Amino acid sequence: MALRPVQVSIKALDPSAVGRFWAAALGWSAYRSGVTTYVGPAGGLVRPDPVVVGIDVVPVPELRPAVKNRTHLDLATTSPAHQAELVARLTELGAGPVDVGQGEVPWRCLADPEGNEFCVLEPREVYRDTGPIAAVVVDCADPRAMARFWGAATDWTVHRVTDDLAVLRSAEGTGPYLEFLRTPDVRTAPDRVRLDLLPYPGDDRAAEVARLRSLGAADLDLGQGDVPWACLTDPEGHEFCVLALP
Repeated sequence: MALRPVQVSIKALDPSAVGRFWAAALGWSAYRSGVTTYVGPAGGLVRPDPVVVGIDVVPVPELRPAVKNRTHLDLATTSPAHQAELVARLTELGAGPVDVGQGEVPWRCLADPEGNEFCVLEPREVYRDTGPIAAVVVDCADPRAMARFWGAATDWTVHRVTDDLAVLRSAEGTGPYLEFLRTPDVRTAPDRVRLDLLPYPGDDRAAEVARLRSLGAADLDLGQGDVPWACLTDPEGHEFCVLALP
């Protein structure tokens, strides 16, 4: 049994506008799906996509708290010119510069129209085949512990583990990396950005959720009520959901 990351969920006051931004940023399409806006490759709604990790923008009534998100996206570029062009285009779409204490670095830190941070990376060989999203980056206190939990929770392969960084990726070697970066930040507000996981056809979601609890996950009450998905936190309190099979 295993789960696979299928989408990054972003909470937004205006999910349609935020979805349109991310669709334009990634060269994908925005699809209205119930009350949410799903962002994935063009060519028709395929959810979950068999290859990419999509973005699901969900409506919430509250403003984003004035604290740095613990999860953000890194966007890939292929050349310095591409990086500059992408930053300029994203700025025209409503992104703005943001200071997260990065100092002098070769990447650019920006925020989407509702303030969610992301980075536009300089060209890196490791991300040459990821597609537009190079990595989903999660701040944490203990990358080794995160590698143990998420390596067991999902079917993704652990590529690298140090005291400062843990890196996972799909066993097929497709799509973005999942990176856990050691930072001194602590959780001070509910997560605005999170991962959603999905069982494989034929697997039992309730059994998967029980397995996650045995690995150290805890149940999370977001006021979701009676829904067909399960809300949980990992051992460091990062929120995630286990979705129901379509």
